[in-house]
Amino acid sequence: MHCRLRVCARARSLWGGPGVVAWIGAIALVAATLQIAPAQSPPNILLIVSDDQGYNDLGMLGNGILTPNLDRLAAEGTRLTNYYVAWPACTPSRAALLTGRYPQRNGIYDMIRNEAPDYGHRYSSSEYAVTFERIGGMDEREVLLPELLAAGGYRSGIYGKWDLGTLKRFLPTSRGFDDFYGFVNTGIDYFTHERYGVPSMYRNATPTVEDRGEYCTHLFAREALRFLDTTGDDTPFLLYVPFNAPHMSSSLDPKLRSTVQAPEEFKTLYPPVLQEFRSVDNYRYGGAAEVVTAAAKKRDYRAAVTCMDAEIGRLLNNLEAQGTLDNTIVIFFSDNGGSGGADNSPLRGHKGQTWEGGIRVPCIVRWPAGGVPANAVSDAFLSSLELVPSLAAACNVSLPPDLILDGFDWWPVLRGQANSPRSEMFWQRKELLAARVGKWKWVHMGDTAQGLFDLSNDPAERHNLAEEFPDAARAVQARLHAWQTEMEQAEPRGPFRDY
Repeated sequence: MHCRLRVCARARSLWGGPGVVAWIGAIALVAATLQIAPAQSPPNILLIVSDDQGYNDLGMLGNGILTPNLDRLAAEGTRLTNYYVAWPACTPSRAALLTGRYPQRNGIYDMIRNEAPDYGHRYSSSEYAVTFERIGGMDEREVLLPELLAAGGYRSGIYGKWDLGTLKRFLPTSRGFDDFYGFVNTGIDYFTHERYGVPSMYRNATPTVEDRGEYCTHLFAREALRFLDTTGDDTPFLLYVPFNAPHMSSSLDPKLRSTVQAPEEFKTLYPPVLQEFRSVDNYRYGGAAEVVTAAAKKRDYRAAVTCMDAEIGRLLNNLEAQGTLDNTIVIFFSDNGGSGGADNSPLRGHKGQTWEGGIRVPCIVRWPAGGVPANAVSDAFLSSLELVPSLAAACNVSLPPDLILDGFDWWPVLRGQANSPRSEMFWQRKELLAARVGKWKWVHMGDTAQGLFDLSNDPAERHNLAEEFPDAARAVQARLHAWQTEMEQAEPRGPFRDY
């Protein structure tokens, strides 16, 4: 236990008095006023993840979107401009951030979802019960962040999007979380809480329709605030709030599916659009349909982000009122690159792609008590793989000696005490590949495009330098192949691997 000596002003002045009597008197007074102050309390953790938010979609960056509370976070913390997630879409990205392991190592290297709704099919209850979206889940041998932090006395809650399995053995309360309210699959209708007609909301391990009709962003914040209000002052916590905003709505109705649902009060914060809907001859699964215009989609997307931002503000205000905000590690980022009405500029590409716009995302870290600078911007090469080792280190929690992690403790980097030890990172989504080694990035987008790019001069990946620097191209590809070999040789995990 650390202690601190606190000496009153009168005692300090006596140290300078003449003679032994004064000196002895000072000693006595100091001894009488000595107090042992407790060590700084373990930090709390508020981990906020948005869904499909664009790299440039923060108000402070000047594109017109309204995010005053995220702007506040950035002003009081450090914004990361070179921060990557481990996969360009939902499920594997979330598995990686909770395990600290590449998707190819933890076993969730593709989506746990059904494809039939893409063709207009609505599942019956009995049919859905035996689909992969219902029965797939993260390998039970994987150790998640809340399980690790429980050893340090942490209480944990998750409110929002889970996306790592719907059977009871895969649900959050079976994987280390103490409390859960949210939906269990990839996306829902924001009001009905259904995924293409399938009810998807759970409270802990039980399906629920108790809040049907209420906007889910409000619900997730409500539950997160309840968690804060019911967690004792002497109990450190992990509060994970994975909003589904601003993900597109999962509905078979083209008017909903073609946009992001948002409350009207937040839509009115943006300029009105001239035309809400347009007619198309062939929408996704065939047939004419009415869908939203590009202008309406952009407005709806921004309104959903601003609504989420308002709820983030409520969480910050609650912590501030409790006097715990400064010793709460607040981390915000998007699970992957933006889509729909998102703005990923100046990056190329979007969600689902291995261009920078699919894997480099906005990220903000606030922790004044931990020495994270305020109003700072860091271009250090960092990733979501760093979260597990970094949070374990901050919480003074030992990691299992046999646990292989793909990240590191990033606090020295964020404090400006060291350069990032990350020099490379790799991505694979089916045939889509990418490798970053130092300043170089190799991209293989299937039959669409491929090439070598110098991210230090060309973050927008406009200039393919493969022919100009063939040795660099071969070197980066060699590192990619070595990583693929390492992942293949790793202890296999389900649900996709054959073992």
